[in-house]
Amino acid sequence: MTGVLLAPFGALYGAAAAARAGAYRRGWLPQARLAGPVISVGNLSVGGSGKTPVVALVAGMLREAGHPVAVLSRGYGGSFRGDCLVVSDGQRVCADASAAGDEPVMLARSLPGIVVAVGRRRDRVGHAVEARFGARVHVLDDGFQHLPLHRDLDLVCASAGDLVDRPLPAGRLRESPSALARADLILFDGDRAALTGLSEAHPNRVLRLGRRVLGFYGLDGIERPAPARPFLLSGIARPERFHGDVRPRVGHVAGAAVFADHHAYTTADLAGVESQARAAGADAIVTTAKDAVRLSPSSLPLLVLRIAAEVDDEPLLRARLLRVAERRAGAA
Repeated sequence: MTGVLLAPFGALYGAAAAARAGAYRRGWLPQARLAGPVISVGNLSVGGSGKTPVVALVAGMLREAGHPVAVLSRGYGGSFRGDCLVVSDGQRVCADASAAGDEPVMLARSLPGIVVAVGRRRDRVGHAVEARFGARVHVLDDGFQHLPLHRDLDLVCASAGDLVDRPLPAGRLRESPSALARADLILFDGDRAALTGLSEAHPNRVLRLGRRVLGFYGLDGIERPAPARPFLLSGIARPERFHGDVRPRVGHVAGAAVFADHHAYTTADLAGVESQARAAGADAIVTTAKDAVRLSPSSLPLLVLRIAAEVDDEPLLRARLLRVAERRAGAA
C-alpha cells in the first residue's frame, strides 16, 4: 500500500531525473572533461547491485592491457569533504575507511598499481589525479548519475528487480528503467528469460553479469581453508546474497549478525559479535571484503569471503574498454 501511495512521487522523481539527463545530453548543462578517457560504472538502484566488483574487473582489465588507471569514487560514508583524497597511490593504501569510505579502501587494497582517489566532484578529483600522477584511464565508480563529468563509455549494472521497480521514494531506483537507453553496455544480473527480454529491448548492448567466489582469506590476504562452523558478519545492502555464497562452502553456519549498509563498527559491536559467535560454537567469523576494511582484528579467526565479477562475454567487454582507452590515447 505504501508503494502505491508514493507512486506519484516516484513518477515525479523519475521525470526530474530524465529531464536532468536530457539537459546534459542536449548541452544545456555543461560537462567537464578530463585529459584521459573516462569509463563509468554505475547502476539504477540504491545499493546492492554488484557495481564495486565490476569496477575492480574493469580497472584490472585496463591495467593488464598496460594502461595507467585511476579509480575515481565519491567516497560514500567517509568523512572527507575536500576536493581530492588519494586513497592509494598505486603502491600503498594512504587512507582508511573512516575518511575515504569502505568501498574505495576495499578497491585500493585489491588493485595494486592503480590510483584510487575520492571526492564529491569527480571532475576535480580527476584533474588532481592527472596533475599528480599524469594522464591515465579513469574508471568512474558509481558514475551513471554523475553527469557533470563527461564519460567515454557508460557501463550500467542492473538486476531483474530493477526492471519492475519504481524510482524513489516509491521504490529503490535513482532513475526509471527507461534510463538504460543511455547505457553503452548493460551488465545484467538476472535469469535467462529476463536477460532475453532486456536484450531484445537493447540489442547488442546487454551482457550477463555473474559472481565468482574466490575463497576465504585472512586479513593478511592469504587464502585459508573453509571454516567448519562460521559466524557471519555483514553490513551491506544485500546480506542474503553473502549468506547464500557462504552456506554451500562450509559445514554449518553457526549464526549471523546483520548491520546496516556501511555500518561503522564500534568496539562494543565487535565484542558483541564475538560473544554471539563463541556462544554458537563458531570456529571463525566470516565477513565481506567491504566489511573487512571497517573491522579490527578479532580474538576468533576473522576470514573474508572474496567475490569477483564475471561476464559471459568477457572478450567483448575487454574490446570495448580497450577501444575507448586506445582511441583517446591516440587522439592525445
